[in-house]
This record gives sequence, C-alpha cells and structure tokens, in this order.
Amino acid sequence: MHGLIFRTVEAFISDGFGADVWAKAVALAELDVTSFEAMLQYDAAYFPMLLSGCAQVLDRSEAVILEDVGTYLITHQNHASVRRLMRFGGDTFSELMHALDDLPGRTRLAVSGLDLPQICVREPIPHHFTIQCQGRPVGFGHVLVGLLRAMADDYGTLAVLDHQGIRDGAEIIDVRVVEAFFAEDRGFSLADAGRGETP
Repeated sequence: MHGLIFRTVEAFISDGFGADVWAKAVALAELDVTSFEAMLQYDAAYFPMLLSGCAQVLDRSEAVILEDVGTYLITHQNHASVRRLMRFGGDTFSELMHALDDLPGRTRLAVSGLDLPQICVREPIPHHFTIQCQGRPVGFGHVLVGLLRAMADDYGTLAVLDHQGIRDGAEIIDVRVVEAFFAEDRGFSLADAGRGETP
C-alpha cells in the first residue's frame, strides 16, 4: 500500500493530537515501524492494525477517525494541494459531485502509484447523489465523506452526507444537497493554484 496513505494518518494524528499520541498508537498497533515515508510501499496489513491502534488511543471509532482524516486533508494548511485537486472538479459542489468518478485518475496523475478505490456517482433525482466506492483501502468511503463535507463548506453548500455501509462489496454514500448557495464560497483561482499558494 502506498506510503502516502500511512503518512497522511500519521500527520493527522501528530498535527491534531501530538507526537506522543502517535507513538502510543503505533505501539498499540504493534508495528515494526514508527514513522512512514510518503513514497515507499508498505504491507497493506499494516493499515487495519494502525487504525485499530489510533482508535484505541483516541477512544474513537475507526469510521470517525477516517472521516476526520478526510476533513483534515481539505482544511489543514499543509494539504492545500488536496483542496486544489478537488476544486478542479467544478465551480459548484454539484459539479464536483458529477466529476468525482474521475478523482482516482486525477490522483494517479498527481501522485504516481497511488491507487484509490473506484468511485461511481449517480444522481437518481436532482440534488440527491449516490456514491459507490469499491476497492482498497476498505474504509476509504469514510475518508470521502469527510472530504466532501469539508468541500461542501468550501463551496458554501449545505449538504447532508451519510455513509450507509457496504452493499455488494461497495461502500455506499448518500449525499443530499439541501441548499447550493447557503453561505459564501471560499473561492478558487487557477492563478493561485499555479503559484502553489492556498487560494
């Protein structure tokens, strides 16, 4: 499994709770590494072990931790590139939803070797989307919920998201856009993206 996935969890725990909490999580996970390199590959079996250690030390469910990681990727200043990648999906939250199928491909272009689960988005009725997320790492659907909640806020959209569990091998996410222009859009500039600055 790509090291960037592990490194992201490490950064989330360390930035949000401190290096000591991260060290305790790794110890509880009984891993033979204490820190992860973003561009290396690691045994996929480490991931559920690491999540279990984080859940124990934080006294939170693994699902909540994964959703928080998704939110962290959009809102933390050290990961402005993730927000830019998502904003390239469209000028509105609904446009982003329609472009979400392409996210794994866009991610591979940005980070070689980083394979995300397959994403399939449907809009059976206007402003009501169903996302199917299939593949490894299992639990990515929870990360996607956190990402999309943060992006809805970024676009100024009021949306309700619900991870509905696994059906036929795919994580199912329900997304309802309640009000598209609920608050002010934070805005996005291609010029800012080109300079590598946070918009």
